[in-house]
Amino acid sequence: MRILLSNDDGVHSPGLVALHSGLEGVAEIEVVAPDRDHSGASNSLTLNRPLTVEQHPGGFRSVDGTPTDCVHLAVNGLFDEPFDRVVSGINTHANLGDDIIYSGTVAAATEGRHLGLPAIAVSLVNDGHFHYETAARVVRELLEREDWPDLGARCILNVNVPDVPWEAIAGFRVTRLGHRARAEGAVPMTCPRGKARYWIGAAGEGSDAGPGTDFHAVSQNFVSITPVHIDMTRHEALSSLRQWVEAGR
Repeated sequence: MRILLSNDDGVHSPGLVALHSGLEGVAEIEVVAPDRDHSGASNSLTLNRPLTVEQHPGGFRSVDGTPTDCVHLAVNGLFDEPFDRVVSGINTHANLGDDIIYSGTVAAATEGRHLGLPAIAVSLVNDGHFHYETAARVVRELLEREDWPDLGARCILNVNVPDVPWEAIAGFRVTRLGHRARAEGAVPMTCPRGKARYWIGAAGEGSDAGPGTDFHAVSQNFVSITPVHIDMTRHEALSSLRQWVEAGR
């Protein structure tokens, strides 16, 4: 098996290093990641300039672009030998519920899936202990399982791991995405030249976070595994919307 690793926290992220170390011996691994933190980059591609690829110790490569750029270049240009899977992470913080809309970690995985490769996005639900080795072991266990499930087209696994030692993990749960409450307000500040600046406010807490959701699973020390299908059509609304449109003609 040949695996591409990427992330959105940057090529020097401890989560990426831990994932690479934790998967040693499982497969042949290549690492292509952004040269800096691109958290919140979502699925953006760099189309207005060429990209630079740099070599780093241990065979890691960095790209001066987004997580999506990294996976796209790796699969479509940097290597002659094809990959079997893409794994993105270990993200430094959770990617629960609505987070996946913004997440560069999830975007790197979805780019792999868009290019025909099964993909996993893995994040640590960080509470300050940084148990990256637990998340790396979760990914290893998933990759070592036989008969990878047929998730269908455009589908990835979004995995969130509690920030606890491996022995404290209660198990694995298949979950749906929950939803967050409204984000906190923007935080104003003043730069040294006296001009107004703003920090984006913190994400809201889980509002749809009951049993069956990714929020609930990790709160109970379960690993949350959510199949994410990149089809944003609200199929249930098609009929009523069609009737509304036709009625106005």
